[in-house]
Amino acid sequence: MKNRLISAAIMLSVTFACVLLSTVSRVLFLGALGILACYELSRQLEGIQVYCCAWVMYVYVASQAGLALLQARPMAYLVSFLLAIYLAMFSGILHRKVSGRGALDTIAGLGYPAFLFAILLMISVSGIWLQTLTLGCVSSWICDSAALFGGTAFGKHKLAPHVSPKKTVEGAVCGALASIPAGALLALLPFMNGVSVPLGIVTALIASTLGQVGDLAESLIKRMIGIKDFSDLIPGHGGIFDRVDSLLFAIPAAFVCLYVAGVT
Repeated sequence: MKNRLISAAIMLSVTFACVLLSTVSRVLFLGALGILACYELSRQLEGIQVYCCAWVMYVYVASQAGLALLQARPMAYLVSFLLAIYLAMFSGILHRKVSGRGALDTIAGLGYPAFLFAILLMISVSGIWLQTLTLGCVSSWICDSAALFGGTAFGKHKLAPHVSPKKTVEGAVCGALASIPAGALLALLPFMNGVSVPLGIVTALIASTLGQVGDLAESLIKRMIGIKDFSDLIPGHGGIFDRVDSLLFAIPAAFVCLYVAGVT
């Protein structure tokens, strides 16, 4: 537990420093996380004899970081993604070890987690990046803690036993409900420009709920591969992919809520 708390404190300190220091540090940090998550996925797939073309995912995430720094138009992101898909299939044609399944798994990796990291990179240079990251991250973290407590105290009905046997419906509901007051309080912070209390509540509820879906989505992949964690990079916490699973869903959901509500 001590090592887990220490590594969590270090991880949060580095994250806050990189995110808040400057736009460049924020983009480079998220890009590095994206590449590491893709690396973890490709290494674990090798364990079940699936050899995807990891460098395609690395290049794609790096290109998205470059486009974000250049404030590129949305069409540029789309073209980059299409080129990455072409490269993934081309790698299967050229390399027998990658072959058809490896090429298809490369495309799957481009969609998850690489594409979602690309979304985070676009959000990180938007005019509402701070409001989005605050609502997406905090609501997801509070939801996770409340879901764990609620599941332990009241859990009786399994949420998705074939994916994550320990998660319960009661825990999921407790997590979602806990995000409601969190969203209200976050909306009162001075830097949350344009975010009203009702909008903060709705955004936190939707983001935390989607965050739980993201957690289950990663659990589904880990169960398919047959692993507990994607790596042991962070002592007591697993790998990068293990730590950002819910955020990859929660942060884009928060951005969509704020964007639809007219917050710019």
